[in-house]
Amino acid sequence: MACFFRRSVALQLAKVCGLSEDVFIPLISAVPVSKKQSAADLRVSVSSLLQNGAVAADGDLQTKTQALADQMKRDAVVEEVVAGRGVIHFRLNKLTLAQKVLEQLRSDPDGFGVKSELLRHLQGGRTLVEFSSPNIAKKFHAGHLRSTIIGNFIANLKKALGREVIRVNYLGDWGMQFGLLGAGFERFGSQEKLRTRPLEHLFEVYVQVNREAESDESLRSAAAEFFRRLERSEDQALTLWRQFREITVEEYKRIYQRLGVHFDHYSGEAFHQHQTQSVLDELMTRGLLKTTEKGTAVVDLSGTGDMSSYATLVRSDGTSLYISRDVAAALDRKQRFGFDEMIYVTDKSQTDHFQKLFHILRVMGRQWADRCVHVAFGLVQGMSTRRGEVVFLEDVLEEARSKMLNNMRLSSTSKELEEPEQTAERVGISALIIQDFKGPLMSDYKFDWDKVLQAQGDTGVFLQYTHARLCSLLRRNARETLSCCDVSPLVDGRSVSLLQHLLRYDEVLLQSANELQPRHLVNYLMTLSHLASSAHRELPVKGSSAAVAQARLCLFSGVRSVLANGMRILGITPVEKM
Repeated sequence: MACFFRRSVALQLAKVCGLSEDVFIPLISAVPVSKKQSAADLRVSVSSLLQNGAVAADGDLQTKTQALADQMKRDAVVEEVVAGRGVIHFRLNKLTLAQKVLEQLRSDPDGFGVKSELLRHLQGGRTLVEFSSPNIAKKFHAGHLRSTIIGNFIANLKKALGREVIRVNYLGDWGMQFGLLGAGFERFGSQEKLRTRPLEHLFEVYVQVNREAESDESLRSAAAEFFRRLERSEDQALTLWRQFREITVEEYKRIYQRLGVHFDHYSGEAFHQHQTQSVLDELMTRGLLKTTEKGTAVVDLSGTGDMSSYATLVRSDGTSLYISRDVAAALDRKQRFGFDEMIYVTDKSQTDHFQKLFHILRVMGRQWADRCVHVAFGLVQGMSTRRGEVVFLEDVLEEARSKMLNNMRLSSTSKELEEPEQTAERVGISALIIQDFKGPLMSDYKFDWDKVLQAQGDTGVFLQYTHARLCSLLRRNARETLSCCDVSPLVDGRSVSLLQHLLRYDEVLLQSANELQPRHLVNYLMTLSHLASSAHRELPVKGSSAAVAQARLCLFSGVRSVLANGMRILGITPVEKM
C-alpha cells in the first residue's frame, strides 16, 4: 500500500524537478520503525536524486536538501516535510495512513505488498529453480535440508511476485558411486532386504562396499566395470539402477510432503547422460575441447589459451564427468522449458563448479548463461539428536516434533488441540526454517536445539505463537464485521507503528528478490510479530467501545494476513491454534 503514498510524494518531486513521477517511485522508501519513535513515514535521499540526474550536481548538498524540502507542499496526504542531513523526511496524515493501508488489506489481503508498483518489473516471465537434489540410494541426509528449504523459499517468492516457476529436483543418480553401489549390491545385496527396508539396506551395502574397496582391487575394478555397463545401457545393470532410483524417489516424496515442499519435475544426471555426446561434439566442432597428455578431455577457460584455468569433461577411460551432464541438462532445460532465468541452490563448496558451468555455456555461445545464478550456502554445524550425530533428515524432523510436543505440554498457555502432533510438527519445522534463515546464507552456523525451540525471541515458535494469538482474538470476535469505516481510534503510537511497518512490506519483498536472501523477510516478520504482541497487550478489544474494538480488530486482522502471507513465502504453514 506504500505505493499510494510514494506516488503522492513522487508527484510533488516530479513538479519540482520537472521529471516523470515514475523516476522517483523507487527512490522513496518507508522509514523503519524503531524504539525511538520517528516523526517521518517516508524519506528520499538527495544523493539518489543527484545520481539519477533529477537534481543538478552543482552546489552544497545540504543547501539543495533544504531548498527541495521548502518547495514541497503540505496536503491531505503529506502533513509535514522536514530536511534532514541529505535526506528529506515526509510525515503522513495518520488517518489517511490507517484508512488506505486497511482498505487494501481488507479488499485484497493476498495482494497486499506483492502487487506493489515497486515490484511490477519483476512480474511475468519464467524462473526455473533447481534445489534439494539429493543422491539416490541413500536416506535423505540432513545436509540436504538447507538446499531444500532455501530453494523452496526462492520458488515461493518468485511465484508470489507474479512469475511462472518450475521447481526441479535434479537427483544425483549417475556417476562412479553407482558403479560401486551396483558392484556392491551384486556381491553383498539382498532383494528380500531391499523390499522390506530398502534405503537402510542400500546404505549398509554402500558403507560395506566403500570399506572393502579400499583394500580390494578386484572390487574397485568391478565397480568401474558396472558403471561402464550403465553407460552402455546394459539391461541387467540398468534394471538394478532403476530399482534403486524408484525406491529412493518414493521415500523422498514422503519427506518432502512433511516439509510442505513439492516439485514440478524430477530429473537427474542419468536423464542427460545420452545427451553428453552431442555437447562434446559441439565443443569439438567449435574447437573448444582439448585432449590432455593424460587422455582427459578439457575445455580451456583461461581466455588466454594457456590452460591456467580449465574444466575436465571426460575421464581418460572415456566416461563422462558431472559437469558434462550439467551442461547437457542446462541446454535441455532451455529448449524444453524456455526459462528466462535459472537458479541453482547448493552449498558453497560447488561455487567453482558453477562458475565453470556458466563459463562453458557462454563460450558455447549461450548468452542466456548470464541469467543463470548459483545461490550458495554455508554448512550447519552440530546438528545432532538424542542418538548422537545425525545422518538422516527424518531424525531431525522427529526430534523437532518430539521436543516441540513436550514444550507445548509443559506450557501453561497451550490450549487443548485436536491434532497436537500435527501442530507440533508444523511449529517444529517452522523453528528449523527460521533458525536457518536468520543470517546470510553463505555463513556457516551452529545448530542449537534450545535456541531453535524457544517461545520468546526471534524464533519460528514465536512467529507461530503470534499468528495463533491473533487467530484466537479474531475467532473470539467473529461476530464483528471488519468494515472499519472509522479509523480515528488508530492514531495512537502502537497502532501507527504497526501501520508504518506494514508500509515497508513491498520494499522488503523487493530486497529479498534482488538478493535471494530470506533473512530480510524473516527480520521484517519478527519485527511485525513484536509490534503485534505489544499492541495486543496494550490495545484491548474486550471492554472497548464498539468503534474502538472494530478499528483494532481491523488492524489485527490485517497484521495476521501479512504475517501469514510472509510465513508462506518462507515455506512455513501458519498454525491457527497452539
